Amino acid sequence: MNRTFTAIVYWEDDIYVAECPEVGMASQGETIEEAIANLKEATELYLEEFPLPKTSPRLLTTFEMMSA
Repeated sequence: MNRTFTAIVYWEDDIYVAECPEVGMASQGETIEEAIANLKEATELYLEEFPLPKTSPRLLTTFEMMSA
């Protein structure tokens, strides 16, 4: 069964960081593509050991806050 996961990618301390919020995994790379590829590999290895329970689809959204 194929599943779709989210990758949140950002630049931090001279390297790209990619996070998967559904699993709580993070990885990094010198390029966005490398960071995502490393995240995919890390997530696959993690899920082999700790499979996710079957759940209903999740909703990902954003929201804004005014800073004080």
